[in-house]
Amino acid sequence: MIIINVKGGTKSQQKYVKSITNYVVGKLMPRMKNIEFNIRLRDFGKDDSYGYCLATDDADPYRPREFDIDINRKVRLRLLLETVAHELVHAKQFARGELYQSSVTAKHRWQGKWVSNKMSYWDSPWEIEAHGRETGLFVRWCEKERIAHLKWTQKD
Repeated sequence: MIIINVKGGTKSQQKYVKSITNYVVGKLMPRMKNIEFNIRLRDFGKDDSYGYCLATDDADPYRPREFDIDINRKVRLRLLLETVAHELVHAKQFARGELYQSSVTAKHRWQGKWVSNKMSYWDSPWEIEAHGRETGLFVRWCEKERIAHLKWTQKD
């Protein structure tokens, strides 16, 4: 069973976040039936990040099935939803065992190989995949939902 819990933000943001989450999970993790997402839409304050995805504290560290995702609710709706898609790519990476982060050393293992923690954010392969897929997932969700409003389908 796919469980999606969304807290915070507006009712409208919550509705769209649930919808895009269902869509992205269906695309990226179609065979995973027991997976849970706890998504919090919150004000990040001075933190200029858009979102975070971590396995819950009690999840299996190697192939977790429960995730805590925080999304900055203060950004425009399109960016908020693209960020949800981005963080769900990370959830897929963790759930499939493609990405593992050591809680002791903060080092990452990608596709079975340990990666230097001195690597730039933009050069890390898990971020390259997430950034590469977020817009396509968003646009395809818009098409499926028949959302063609200009402010959503153009970056302006």
